[in-house]
Amino acid sequence: MRIALLQMTSGIDPAANAGAINLAAEEARAGGAQMLFTPEMCGMLDRDRKRAAGKIVRPEVDPVLATARNVAAREGIYVALGSLAVAREDGRWANRSFVIDPAGAIVATYDKIHMFDVELESGESWRESAAYAPGGSVVTVDIDGLGRLGLAICYDLRFPALFEALGNQSCDVIAIPAAFTRPTGEAHWHVLQRARAIEASAFVVAAAQAGRHEDGRETYGHSLVVDPWGEVLLDMGGEEAGIGFVDLDMGAIARVRSQIPSLANRREISKSGSA
Repeated sequence: MRIALLQMTSGIDPAANAGAINLAAEEARAGGAQMLFTPEMCGMLDRDRKRAAGKIVRPEVDPVLATARNVAAREGIYVALGSLAVAREDGRWANRSFVIDPAGAIVATYDKIHMFDVELESGESWRESAAYAPGGSVVTVDIDGLGRLGLAICYDLRFPALFEALGNQSCDVIAIPAAFTRPTGEAHWHVLQRARAIEASAFVVAAAQAGRHEDGRETYGHSLVVDPWGEVLLDMGGEEAGIGFVDLDMGAIARVRSQIPSLANRREISKSGSA
């Protein structure tokens, strides 16, 4: 199966970001891709929450989601929106992934479970939980030609229990869209993505934000595709927005799992303390 990844430098205008996604889906289909993956917060990236608030709406009226659904149906392509900031019924926000099928229907959604609440030595401070409500469910969806797709978002990458749960559900591909900071990306991005692919014996597809953004932040980029053996098939670099293509050999999953049957050999670990 051929897939496409969109590496973005999303700004604060949802209409502009929707236009970029629309063009990317057209380019992806023209290039023979059957599925397009976009980064976290592909609809709007704005650290000024007061300014962003008026543009964060319910999914049913979100213009970026509507654009993605329309282009998916027009081009006959799956679109995995890495995430959008959407309003929940309780008034809080969610950082939510959407998987859209070639008819334009939403076939899966996933709310980011782990909130990015950190103080970095660079001086960057992030309190995602101050505005966003965490999800609580592991989500997978079956995709024609791709197999079982597991969903995660950015900071989720650091929490092995989520990926153990996805591995237990026999995911063939795991999407980990992100807007990683540059300091954390330089330190941990590649090694963690490769580790997650190896642990699950699955492909990892990590579409990322890259470069300097309109709201002043800087993201690491390096959108990746990693195969089940941990080999990097695509690295889109750290500076420029663009689209990349990869042909996934889905037979590699069975070959790796037959050589290193770690999922089958996994045992429950006792939680009791030693005497």
